[in-house]
Amino acid sequence: MNVIEVSGLVKRFGDKTVVDHVSMTVAQGEIAGFLGPNGSGKTTTIRVICGLLRPDAGSGTVLGHDILTESRLIKRQTGYMTQRFSLYEDLSVEENLLFVARLYELSTPAGQVRETLEELGLTARRKQLAGTLSGGWKQRLALAACLMHKPRLLLLDEPTAGVDPRARREFWDEIHARAAAGLTVLVSTHYMDEAERCHRVHYISKGKVLASGTTDEVIAKAGLTTFVLQGKGLPDAARLLSGMDGVDQVAVFGSMLHVAGRDRKQLKASVGKVAAETGVVAREDATTLEDVFIQLMDER
Repeated sequence: MNVIEVSGLVKRFGDKTVVDHVSMTVAQGEIAGFLGPNGSGKTTTIRVICGLLRPDAGSGTVLGHDILTESRLIKRQTGYMTQRFSLYEDLSVEENLLFVARLYELSTPAGQVRETLEELGLTARRKQLAGTLSGGWKQRLALAACLMHKPRLLLLDEPTAGVDPRARREFWDEIHARAAAGLTVLVSTHYMDEAERCHRVHYISKGKVLASGTTDEVIAKAGLTTFVLQGKGLPDAARLLSGMDGVDQVAVFGSMLHVAGRDRKQLKASVGKVAAETGVVAREDATTLEDVFIQLMDER
């Protein structure tokens, strides 16, 4: 069963088309990654999906409800975590959740707040002002506010920006546990390691979806070949390879140089020639998701 099923979504602001005929499906219990550079249309698409914005064209259903005529029903069953912390910083953790519980007209607000505090590990901080929380705890509070009304769909817009690696890992552990219990998640992110935690990914650029599928499917469809170079002559190798036949990307990764391109024969010849001239060691390696997305960005 598809929780999100939209086709040909278009959203314009004046003469600028921000969402350009976007189509996608997200199945129940799936964690779908939504990737793309800043200004690519991710946030606007999410807002159209959850009923906050009305599309100028296109159609679809979310949670079985029409996005054009039943947006109110969609909102009641969706949790949406925005890019910026959007709760009241001068209220305590508990007061913020009570406010949200009353907005959703929950049957027993105080009891459901206590339950949510325990589930998200916030009980010990319930009296702390939200504005004094660290980035990781603010993120946890925002997630608690999104989950308290037991939504069937969770929309997360760059939820881990500005939090430390441990908080990011704990956040993703929580998301996977919820998805295993049947919650559907659409999450936008810039982090490639987070994209690889998703069941499927959708890459958007300038309002258009350019690639969709599992990580392996997206990498395979890209048709890239990648070589890794190591040695003392890397700076010279990087300079020489830039612009050579078959070379689409040259990127430094620590003590290694990643070189990628679509024409394997030309790329192999160029890498072999430069390796011989500079004394570096070259080997073919697996193409990464980051290689693919850089390629898609460059082509757009």
